[in-house]
Amino acid sequence: MKKRGVGYGAFFYGTGYGNGFPDESRAVVEITPLGIFNLYVGVSDVGSGGLSVMHQIAQETLKADKELINIIWNDTSLVLDTGTAAASRQTYNTGNAVRIACEKLRDQINLLIGDKLIKTKEDVNEIYNLFVDKNLETRFEGYFKATTSQVNLETGQGNPYWPYTFGIEKAVVEVDTETGKVDVIEIVAAYDAGKIVNPVLAEGQIIGGAAMGIGYAIMEEVIVNKGSIKNRNFSDYIIPTSMDMPKVTTYFVEKYEPTGPYGAKGLGEPAMLPTAPAILNAIYDAVGVRLTEFPATCERVLAAIKEKEQRDQEKRDNI
Repeated sequence: MKKRGVGYGAFFYGTGYGNGFPDESRAVVEITPLGIFNLYVGVSDVGSGGLSVMHQIAQETLKADKELINIIWNDTSLVLDTGTAAASRQTYNTGNAVRIACEKLRDQINLLIGDKLIKTKEDVNEIYNLFVDKNLETRFEGYFKATTSQVNLETGQGNPYWPYTFGIEKAVVEVDTETGKVDVIEIVAAYDAGKIVNPVLAEGQIIGGAAMGIGYAIMEEVIVNKGSIKNRNFSDYIIPTSMDMPKVTTYFVEKYEPTGPYGAKGLGEPAMLPTAPAILNAIYDAVGVRLTEFPATCERVLAAIKEKEQRDQEKRDNI
């Protein structure tokens, strides 16, 4: 028999390294005689679209066409320390550094030509010549440091993270009571990650996080024997494929974060946090067993169902 259940998982997650650890980002932007802006920023794009986000922030701040902005990002002899692609910090921290650098340049441009849009290479070249004629700096650095502090272990007070991303997910599952197999039918995700800089990338991030959460919840398990990992390949370490993915519906509550670049917060790691708890809660709703160990394999789910049936039978026998 197959039974359906619905479960929810909610979370909040702090952006950045946190707890007073120096969380710094730097970026440099310059106007060039070649008719383009060069943006130097050490963003390691690990699949979450960091380069696209930095490009959009620069474009918005400089008020320039996207084709006029060139990002130099993968040469450490040219870029300053931007910090790691970790802790869901790139959009917030590095995005702020990019914004600050571009604001400095745009402020100078405004003094020369006013608040006009920059649409062509000829526009950029003309502005560059004005900078040279007036002996102005053509290169500007942006620096941003997140404001956090260590928690006082005696009082529990402090500001360990800022800002926080919030979210909740709903999972619908189907549990086969004869085999213990769990199928995830649907995921609905609602997130407050501040202003969403790139909606398509953000949706992809949530769907990718859901895939990781599904794997964590019902498939992925590292098997260790005497310190040696036994399932080192994808032939025996099982991860979700496209065939395992349910429909994932995303909603974003764009609550403006005043300290973020154009109101944005982090959305890296938060995307995978609530999925697995929501699935386990849905399993409980479906068959009444509370699993406390990941993953919820067929064997574990079936054993839990049988154990519950045995307990229920013992209760009936004692009545």
